[in-house]
Amino acid sequence: MANPTSKERLTKAERKEEARRQRVELQRKMARSKRNRRIAIALVVVLAAGIGVFALTRPQPAEASPQDLLAAAPQASTSAGCGNVENVGSFQPKSRDRAHVTAAVQLSQYPSVPPASGPHNPIPYGAGVYASPPPIDRVIHSLEHGAAIVWYSPDASGPELDKIKHFYGRSDIDVGSRVIVAPYDYPDQGAAGTLPNGAQMALVSWHHVQTCARPNLAAAFGYTSSWSAPPFGQQAYKGNAPEAGAAF
Repeated sequence: MANPTSKERLTKAERKEEARRQRVELQRKMARSKRNRRIAIALVVVLAAGIGVFALTRPQPAEASPQDLLAAAPQASTSAGCGNVENVGSFQPKSRDRAHVTAAVQLSQYPSVPPASGPHNPIPYGAGVYASPPPIDRVIHSLEHGAAIVWYSPDASGPELDKIKHFYGRSDIDVGSRVIVAPYDYPDQGAAGTLPNGAQMALVSWHHVQTCARPNLAAAFGYTSSWSAPPFGQQAYKGNAPEAGAAF
């Protein structure tokens, strides 16, 4: 094989210059890559800060006022699949409708599901939003004192139920001081220990029950604003609790 000519061979100086050129090019690439990473990180930081500022400063949706809810209540009751408010009558025999007992009474003995009157514990149950089922015998005593109850099925969920819990838990306005919000879930009591089929919310006051297919805040407040004693604001009291307004 013929030897390459001198023009095809790189001189020592040329090889050195080519190596230097490659090093410079590599350094430039590394510098560009490092600069791009810094720019990307800076953009991420700026974007995250912008999102945080937006979340803190964006206008928040106005919370529904009690007046807004009352205005929406009739339509909301229909859309939530609520039936009529039913007078379920007294416990039988009637002489025991307000009886104080220390032994638990089976839920199946009460004339309605959920119960709206009948033998009950001597100690009423306080108003509030509860995550677990309260003792029925104490809740019934609260009904006797003019409480209204928003029962919900334990498998109910969604934004409307969240709104109910938040609304009645507010301390800035008096909407929950005569209301109990809790899940109705007493599996050891058979069929009477769960809400009627198709109902995920039940609104209860002394001798009165309204069931709804779905939880709805406006429907719930439309009920409790008039069926608790004392009622909300200028609402007329529609109930008949024997000791309406008594403490619980």
